[in-house]
Amino acid sequence: MKFLRAIGICGACILVALVAGCGKPDADVGDAAAKSITIWWAQWAPAEGLQELGNEFEKETGIAVNVSQIPWDSYQTKVFMNFANKRTDFDIVVGDSQWIGVGATKGLYLELTDWLPTAVDMDAINERAWRYLCEYPSGSGKYFAAPCETDAIGFAYRKDWFEDPKEKAAFKAKYNRELAVPDTWDEFRDVAEFFHRPDQKRYGCAPLTGRAYDSLTMGFQQIMWTFGGSWGDPETYRADGYVNCEASVESLEFLKELLKFAPKGALNLRYSQTLEVFKNGTTAMVMDYFAFFPEAVDEMGDKAGFFIMPRKGDRRVVSLGGQGFSISAKVPPEQQELAKKFIAWFLQTDIQKKWITKPAGFTANKLILQSEEFRQATPYNEPFAESLEHLQDFWNVPQYSELLSVAQKYVGEALDDVKTPKEALDAIAKEHEKIFAEAGLLKEE
Repeated sequence: MKFLRAIGICGACILVALVAGCGKPDADVGDAAAKSITIWWAQWAPAEGLQELGNEFEKETGIAVNVSQIPWDSYQTKVFMNFANKRTDFDIVVGDSQWIGVGATKGLYLELTDWLPTAVDMDAINERAWRYLCEYPSGSGKYFAAPCETDAIGFAYRKDWFEDPKEKAAFKAKYNRELAVPDTWDEFRDVAEFFHRPDQKRYGCAPLTGRAYDSLTMGFQQIMWTFGGSWGDPETYRADGYVNCEASVESLEFLKELLKFAPKGALNLRYSQTLEVFKNGTTAMVMDYFAFFPEAVDEMGDKAGFFIMPRKGDRRVVSLGGQGFSISAKVPPEQQELAKKFIAWFLQTDIQKKWITKPAGFTANKLILQSEEFRQATPYNEPFAESLEHLQDFWNVPQYSELLSVAQKYVGEALDDVKTPKEALDAIAKEHEKIFAEAGLLKEE
């Protein structure tokens, strides 16, 4: 998933550390370690739910589960620095989808291809969860993770504002249609404009624009895809003519227009900050991952509603989030077997039914996702389930960190008026192709 900040570590630096393999010596596994599993994940509500299930697992098996929560801003950095040691401090890491290329090709993640079909009904899991969270390379049938948390970006909105009779009448008078949850990006723009009243400390919308790690890229790319652009050709790795095509330029210009209706600081809003301007009661519609929305419900109650990413024409695309369980290749075989035992237990249907009762416990189990029990459990589960059929991910190749850094830099420069949208996207195309060429991936079309 996408919230992990790479403070001071570029992709190349990470790989140097991994290849060096320096660090602490092998630890003595001992009897205590043989009866415990350590899982690293980021600090948020789903990790707390995972610990609760881990406590149940210990009662059933006698194997303790310790979920170590690390703040999002330092999570990626700490994980990959730990991978540079001869043995990791974790047995399982709940890793971002974009890490899987590095994890698979650098020998960090244990390959699970032969084991997974013996542990879970593969057909019961959402296909996009397998493709984006677990498989590398895409379409290869090789797995280096098992599903843990599925996620998608959506919108929270001020349901009470939308349902206010005076607001409804004023909106209809101005736009000659009913005030409703926007289904298209054009409708979204109108609603954002309508609710934008800075003199009343009310604002229309808050897109994701954060410059830390990936929030700007995750926010922008789903608009780009929906408008008809793309990062590039996944077969040839060509970016020129794709990321800088007319549709991509139009999408970046549209994002800039939306910022006219955003609160102060809108040029650099990361995940926690878009959520904050919603919880403080100032903003009509905010973009964020669904897994953060339990906080909105806790603080806003019935005032909060939720909706799926808008479409343009017949295209609706949503930035994928979520993470898979990956077993460290740098722990002893006996710890890997304990890790497999926990993952197999977690993926049982009965346990997944418990998982969805946890805040943002988003399963990948298709039958559960389709059930009324799941869809009615929270006000955000219905649009979340609908979003899964529209998911798409950023490049998840081993060079993702360098590619992401380029995207963040130049899309940010477009928002800051340092470059025009066309100039920014031309720069991305040029630098992305250079990265792919240096990796030996770029092909002639």
